[in-house]
Amino acid sequence: MIGAGAMGRGIAQVGMTGGMTVLLFDAMAGAAAKARDAIFAQLDQMVAKNRLESAAAEAAKARLSVAESLDAFKAADLVVEAIVENLAIKQDVFRQLEAIVRPDCLLASNTSSLRIASIAAACRQRDRIAGLHFFNPVPLMKLVEVIRAPGTSDATIATLVTVGERMGRLPVVVQDSPGFLVNLGGRAYTQEALRIVSEGVATPAQVDAVMRDNWGFKMGPFELMDLTGIDVNFPVSQIIHEGYFYDRRLATAPLHQLLKESGQFGRKTRQGFFAYDEAGKGVVPPADATTAAAPAGRVVLADADDEALGELLRSLGLEVSGFDDGDSAILCAPLGEDCSTYAARLKLDHRRLFALDIAGKLDKRLTLMRAPGARRDLFDAVVARLHAAGRAVVTIHDSPGFIGQRIAAMVANLGCEMAQIRVASPADIDKAMTLGLNYPFGPLALADAMGLETVHTVLTQLQDITGDDRYRPSLWLRRRALLGLSALTED
Repeated sequence: MIGAGAMGRGIAQVGMTGGMTVLLFDAMAGAAAKARDAIFAQLDQMVAKNRLESAAAEAAKARLSVAESLDAFKAADLVVEAIVENLAIKQDVFRQLEAIVRPDCLLASNTSSLRIASIAAACRQRDRIAGLHFFNPVPLMKLVEVIRAPGTSDATIATLVTVGERMGRLPVVVQDSPGFLVNLGGRAYTQEALRIVSEGVATPAQVDAVMRDNWGFKMGPFELMDLTGIDVNFPVSQIIHEGYFYDRRLATAPLHQLLKESGQFGRKTRQGFFAYDEAGKGVVPPADATTAAAPAGRVVLADADDEALGELLRSLGLEVSGFDDGDSAILCAPLGEDCSTYAARLKLDHRRLFALDIAGKLDKRLTLMRAPGARRDLFDAVVARLHAAGRAVVTIHDSPGFIGQRIAAMVANLGCEMAQIRVASPADIDKAMTLGLNYPFGPLALADAMGLETVHTVLTQLQDITGDDRYRPSLWLRRRALLGLSALTED
C-alpha cells in the first residue's frame, strides 16, 4: 500500500482484516508508522464495540508492516497506490514500481479523477494496471470500483474483483472514463438542484425538503454538497464536464463556482449553502409555507379526466368541480410543464391556475407551484387547505417539472446514459449508486418506478420549454420507453 493518508489507511485496514499481508509505505517520514498506530487503534475500538473478535484483531495487526522504501515491494502480488491526485507524480511512482516488482505483480490506483489509461501510459506492461477505487471511509463503505483501462487484461480484472471481495467489499467493474461510475452518476442529483435554485424557483432548504420527504433521499442535494465540501465537488464537476467534452447534461451552475471562489466550502468552513454552528449542526432556514388565510373549500379541476388529482384533492377535504365559476382556484398536475405553459396551452386563467406535483410520496409534503401574476389570495387559501389536511407545503415559482420531477428525471436519465455508453452493466450501475452514494434506489430502478414514458415526457417537455440541451433524453431511455421495456433491459 503506497500512501498512508485516510484512504491508504482504510485500504490497508480492510486488506488486513481480509486476511492479506500488508506492507504500508509513505514518502513522508514517520507517516506510515503513524498510520499503523491509527489502524491498530481503530481495530481496538471495533473490539471494544463487539464488532470484531479480539483474536481476529490481533491476527490482523500481525499482518501489517511498515515499509521503509518501495524496494520492500519486490515480492508483492499487488500494489495499490493512494497518493496525491497529480498525474506526473503517479506516473513516476508507477515507473519506479515497474523496475522493482515481479512481472506478475498487479498495479492499481485508487485515483478518483484521473484516467487509469493516463497513469498506465508511463508503463511498459499495461495489461496488469487497473483502478481500484474505494470510497471514504473505506471500512464503512462497501463499494469498490474495479476500473478497466483499454490495456487492462481480463485476468487482472478478475483478480482485483476477488481481492475486493476478500476485503469485504462489493466490486463493480467499470470502464475507464471521467468520474468512473459513482462520481459521474452523482452529478445529476446536485447539479439539477443548483439549476433550480439559480433560476429562482426555490431555496436550497426547499429543494432538500422535497427530495428527502417526497423522493426518499437521506440527504438533500445541498446538505450533501456542504458535507462533501464545495472545494471538492465543484472541481470534480468541472473535470467530468470537460472530460465528456462539455456535454450540457453534465454542466454545473455559476452558483456552484461562486461558493467555491468565495471560500464557502460547507461544513468545514461553517458556511456553504447553509450556515453551521460550532458543533457542525446546520442552521437551515424554514422550507415550508405559512399563511393565515382561510382554507379554500372549492377548487376547479383543470382537467376533468385527471382522476388521480381529483382523488387527492377530495382526500384533502376539497370540493372538486369540473365547472369553472370564474373565481375559484384552478388546480392541475402537469408532467414536465410549468403553469405558464399549461395555462397558455389550455387557455386557462393563469392568475387562478396552481399546480400540484403528484409524483413521488405525498404523505408528508406537497409542492404547490404558481405562474407569474397569480392571485395570492387564492394561492394562500389553497396552501391553508393543504395545511389543514396535515401536509407541509413547499410553494415554488414556475418551473417545468417542479423540483422533484426535474431532479428525479435527470438522475434517471444520467443512469440510462451511463448504460448507453457502457460505463458498467445496468445492474452494476444501480448497485454502485446505491452503495456508493446511499441513494434509496439506483437510477435505472428509479426510471422504472417513475415509468420510462413519464421520465421521457418530463425531459422532452423541459428541453422544449427551456431550449436547453441539458435535458436531452438518453437514447437508452428513449428506446426502452418506446418499446415498453425496463430501463434495466440490456442490448
